[in-house]
Amino acid sequence: MDSKDSTLVEQRPAVLPPGAVSRRRNRFTRIATPYLLLMPAAFLYAVFIVYPIFRQFDISFFNWHIFPDVANPFVGWSNYIRIFHDPAIRTASENTVLFLVITVPIQMVLGLFAAALLTDRLPGRGLWRALIFIPVVTSWVVVSYVFAYIFGFQGGLANAVISLFAGHTVRIDWLAQTWTGNAVIWIVSIWKGVGWSFIMFLAALDGVPRDLVESARVDGASEPRIWRHVVIPNIRPTITFVTVLLVIGASQVFTQVFITTGGGPFGSTSVLLTYAYQQAFSFFNFSYAAAIASLMAIVVLGLSILQIRLMRRNVDQ
Repeated sequence: MDSKDSTLVEQRPAVLPPGAVSRRRNRFTRIATPYLLLMPAAFLYAVFIVYPIFRQFDISFFNWHIFPDVANPFVGWSNYIRIFHDPAIRTASENTVLFLVITVPIQMVLGLFAAALLTDRLPGRGLWRALIFIPVVTSWVVVSYVFAYIFGFQGGLANAVISLFAGHTVRIDWLAQTWTGNAVIWIVSIWKGVGWSFIMFLAALDGVPRDLVESARVDGASEPRIWRHVVIPNIRPTITFVTVLLVIGASQVFTQVFITTGGGPFGSTSVLLTYAYQQAFSFFNFSYAAAIASLMAIVVLGLSILQIRLMRRNVDQ
């Protein structure tokens, strides 16, 4: 064979073994199928979540109007600067922080206490678990209207009960006063949200090794010491997870405030989201509302990053 023939032989493409093409096709299908299934959800997420977020940041730097023929002049950081000089923002921020500080610890304590009680084989354990969790799956709108009726000024159940024990007619305008209105918001939020903490802690307590608990009891450790040195260290990642998610959720409180008090009286029970909503849809100040929402988004993002770091630290420990 001469050199020309040998060159042709060397350049001849390699023949794939039988079944190699089908294996490659199956591998491609296996890899591509999850992405194809995720595409509809990813498209909806991009259209209804990602784009509005970026559009919101864009609007916050303009004096934006809803009418198409009106000019939208660029105002830079003026909307953000206004936030730090607005006394109503200060009130809304204080109410948001106060809501967070009061509702988050109470939800965690009540959820952990209920989970500890219902971990053991108590009579009717399944029924009690269902009763505690039912408020979680109930609509916020329905729950808020029910509590608005309970604490109503005329015909409210709360005033009827107080009048029954007081022996005379008592009429307290719960939702028209600052502290009682805030208290109603806290109560409805705790009542509805404690079931979620309960489920999280219940799952965590079921994962605590029983042999460690029994060994501690055999050694004569008291229940508080068992919880401090055995149970709490084992459920610490769940505690961190629940705490951060509750904080993020509390910073975005809206529905129960909007329905029960509407932010009144005179904005004294408003929170950041209800104030932003009022600016956008009552005063048509969309740019200022977008700036408030954008700043809140940055705060929530910071809390999310904090959550990831705390969870990683707990895992490493």
